[in-house]
Amino acid sequence: MILEHVGLNNINGSLIVLDGVKNAAYEEMVELKLDNGTSRVGRIVKIDGERVVIQVFEGTKGLSMVNTKTVLTGKPMEMKLSKDILGRVFDGLGRPIDDMGDIYPECSRDVNGAPINPISRVYPKNYINTGISSIDALATLIRGQKLPIFSGSGMKHNELAVQIVSQASIADDEDFAIVFAAMGVKNDVAEYFRKSFEEANVMDKVVMFLNLANDPIIERIITPRCALTAAEYLAFEKNMHILVILTDMTSYAEALREFSSSKGEIPGRKGFPGYLYSDLASLYERAGIVKGKSGSVTQIPILTMPNDDITHPIPDLTGYITEGQIVLDRDLDATGIYPPVSVLPSLSRLMKDGIGAGYTREDHSALSNQLFATYAKVQDAKALASVIGEDELSASDKRLMTFGREFEERFLNQGNENRSIEETLDLGWELLSMLPREELDRVDEETLNKHYKG
Repeated sequence: MILEHVGLNNINGSLIVLDGVKNAAYEEMVELKLDNGTSRVGRIVKIDGERVVIQVFEGTKGLSMVNTKTVLTGKPMEMKLSKDILGRVFDGLGRPIDDMGDIYPECSRDVNGAPINPISRVYPKNYINTGISSIDALATLIRGQKLPIFSGSGMKHNELAVQIVSQASIADDEDFAIVFAAMGVKNDVAEYFRKSFEEANVMDKVVMFLNLANDPIIERIITPRCALTAAEYLAFEKNMHILVILTDMTSYAEALREFSSSKGEIPGRKGFPGYLYSDLASLYERAGIVKGKSGSVTQIPILTMPNDDITHPIPDLTGYITEGQIVLDRDLDATGIYPPVSVLPSLSRLMKDGIGAGYTREDHSALSNQLFATYAKVQDAKALASVIGEDELSASDKRLMTFGREFEERFLNQGNENRSIEETLDLGWELLSMLPREELDRVDEETLNKHYKG
């Protein structure tokens, strides 16, 4: 029996309080009926005995303390799903905003998802080609992985996200699609994303969720959950390989902080709620591969580090949960290198099992190790040159400096070029061949004989 509660006990910002509510459930959806015949949607965010706190999505302006009627729906927020969501654009709550009509659903799913039983998880193998050399060669994205991009305010992470969406592919002919969710973006940025995907002719394989900066913060908290619900449906029910790109997770975390503060919760580090770790984990852990299912969900969360501080709670906690990170460098960005991937702090912890013979190429691992080691020596040579001057360096260090410049200008600075994995690996060997064979100490003789171009 559905009961209708008349009147409100308290209004505080976008929150309302009701007393005498029995059998309510956390995150249960409610419908608010106003005097003028319109209705609004809310979600129960706190329960204290028979007192419930409800977050109203559309805000509380115009609500009557006396006449507002509240109906509990008895179910959490759900998203309507079918394969027709491909090529569509939704708002942060999963409602179509592309003037193409409603989705005719095959099913509805709880946006909070269902935890994947660790026993049923399959270890991620095989790679997703992004067409970006610094990622494909040195921090390879593996299907079923969660690999965040750590950026800084004002850097080209939006352009990088568009490039990945436009170029990402898998080696075989299996179904591949992308779920793209933007949180807290301005109108012009949202339009940039939409227009870029249309111009690249990839919109038919993309599901877009756009939460704008002037949308309610509760919608921003729901947006990644809607995106991941769509991804899980396509992956585990339609057997597709799905790449989920979430930008910007900093906007999400700040919305969570604001929401937590409005509920009167005790703040943790830098004002963020103490449960930020578990909340982020509830999103990131929805990536993976499940036994008996041929699809996969891979995640690339993008976040801007406040003040470029990698120890800030958002990147710090993200690093604990995810399997590596791709770090963008402001100094490289300032010199015009795009994408400005900082090689040494970037890594993919699952890379070793998804590259090599049968996946990319048998020399990939050796090449990657040698490029890392050589570029690390380049940084040492740069540090020495800053003290004594480049002219005073040894012949070996001068060769390293030349290699470093060529590596940054030709390998990292690829612009919008889409490189195959073979082109990327061949370019890596071409650059390493600038150095004497005896200095390539991370590669065995057989691999050198086959690929060294000296």
